Amino acid sequence: MLPLFYVLAGLAGICLILFLIGFRVIPNNKVAVIEKLWSFKGSLDDQIIALKGEAGFQPRVIRGGIHFLTPIMYKVHICPLVTISQGEIAYVFARDGEPLPGTQTLGKIVQCNNYQGVKAFLVNGGQRGIQRSILREGTYAFNLAQFVILTKEKVYSLPLGRVENQTINKMSDIIHERNGFTPIVIKGVDDSLGIVTVHDGPSMAQNNIVAPTVGDDIKDIEKYHNNFQDVEKFLKAGGFRGRQYQVLTEGTYFINRLFATVELTPKTIIPVGYVGVVVSYTGERGIDSSGSDYKHGELVDRDYRGVWKEPLMPGKYAFNTYAGKVVQVPTTNFILKWISNEGGEHRFDSNLKEVNLITKDAFEPSLPLSVVLHIDYRKAPYVIQRFGDIKMLVDQTLDPMVAAHFKNIGQSKTLIQLLQERSDIQQIAAKEMKAKFEHYNLELEEVLIGTPSSSDKDNKIEIILAQLRERQVAMEQIETYERQEKAAVKERELREAQSRAEQQKSLTQSEINIKVQDNEGKASYQRSLHDAEKIKILAYADAEKEAKIGISKAVAIREQVQAYGGSKYQVLQDIVTKYTSAIQQGNIQI
Repeated sequence: MLPLFYVLAGLAGICLILFLIGFRVIPNNKVAVIEKLWSFKGSLDDQIIALKGEAGFQPRVIRGGIHFLTPIMYKVHICPLVTISQGEIAYVFARDGEPLPGTQTLGKIVQCNNYQGVKAFLVNGGQRGIQRSILREGTYAFNLAQFVILTKEKVYSLPLGRVENQTINKMSDIIHERNGFTPIVIKGVDDSLGIVTVHDGPSMAQNNIVAPTVGDDIKDIEKYHNNFQDVEKFLKAGGFRGRQYQVLTEGTYFINRLFATVELTPKTIIPVGYVGVVVSYTGERGIDSSGSDYKHGELVDRDYRGVWKEPLMPGKYAFNTYAGKVVQVPTTNFILKWISNEGGEHRFDSNLKEVNLITKDAFEPSLPLSVVLHIDYRKAPYVIQRFGDIKMLVDQTLDPMVAAHFKNIGQSKTLIQLLQERSDIQQIAAKEMKAKFEHYNLELEEVLIGTPSSSDKDNKIEIILAQLRERQVAMEQIETYERQEKAAVKERELREAQSRAEQQKSLTQSEINIKVQDNEGKASYQRSLHDAEKIKILAYADAEKEAKIGISKAVAIREQVQAYGGSKYQVLQDIVTKYTSAIQQGNIQI
């Protein structure tokens, strides 16, 4: 037991000696910040980092390994390496350096190996406070006595005081509120754009609303600030603090959110059937292109202050709505209704109501109207320059103009004429109002008049309308009776015609029978003539035949008589012959 005790005591003694003489082991995943406790060169005044060997925090850090630092002179602060995750941003706060001018917000960027070289930072004019440059993903060995590193997960620092810690935590909260530890990602599917507000640099002139675009021309590479990601080049190019005219479109941007904040807003979308008239609030004054005859304002070219003479056609635009506005003007036909509680699709007529008339016969009806009009897309800038927007055009110009026109018509017509001559009044009104609309760069397509109705001042119109309806019913009845009378006459004529048709059938049959009988008689007559002629011929033939037979018989008889010896013998022969024949035919048995 005793020898082991001595061994342990000896080892402890050796360790104590090593500690006293200054041997330090720094892990490879750590760094050591050296604080010099005393020095023959004196101490620091208003600085934190001792660049000339004074007592205080030393600029150089010690990396992993075995180092000799006597505790009599040095105090070693072991600090972790700072690791920034991929896709994240870290911010740097410098405790020491030149003070910031009164007009500067963030410390300028100097060459110092991403703030890992404290001496280079201070020698090259590095300034105190939050730095303009940001840190991207990676692992860094910082002197946490000089620099405070703000990351998304934690704040890396060598604590020096409670007040300073509160200040650092407050800055970290501000960055978190602005989502400043991650880059700005603008997706194409979102149809968004980023409007940038810069918080550092010289101020704009008083008459400027937004700062003009500077230095982001790829031809001037020395001033190309790559969409506000390179702060020094932005300021070198003459950039101003404040809201910027230049916007961010689709992409990923690593921007110091303490230098510039980004507001995501929707793109300007001009749908089909519209054009966008641009009213620009910024830019230089352009040359008026509206002509000497147009006295309602100036129309200028693109990117100048004022109303642009060329409208935006249907599509999507990354338009900075703080630098101007886009007034959408319909280019298809649209309708304005002077009817209460009704309106067209575009709602330009939301304030319109029926026109109150005083007719020639002292009635006061309310007349509903509808007007169809069209705006030429090339003349849309003239309309906006003159009236500001379509709603103002309708309320301040078209409404009183149309109302006055129809009031004049109403004074020259009776109530009955307004009802009965509506079609003619529509045509005349459309023709007369067309020129007035063209004066305001509008194209009138059609005027439609509704049925007058009673107003609050006159409720007798319904009585007149009822009388008109009764009169119309009576006229319709008269017309009906006349038509029924004509129908009765036609029916009688029809029946007479049907009777004649029926009798005509019998008459026709009789005539046919007569003709048939006549034809049959003629045929019988002809047959009788033919039969008579036939009989006659047969008679002549029979007679001739009988004659011939008789002659033959006479000759035969004469011969027989002569053969029998005389006529008495012949007679007797004939009688015997006939008697014999009768006995044969009668089957008489003899």
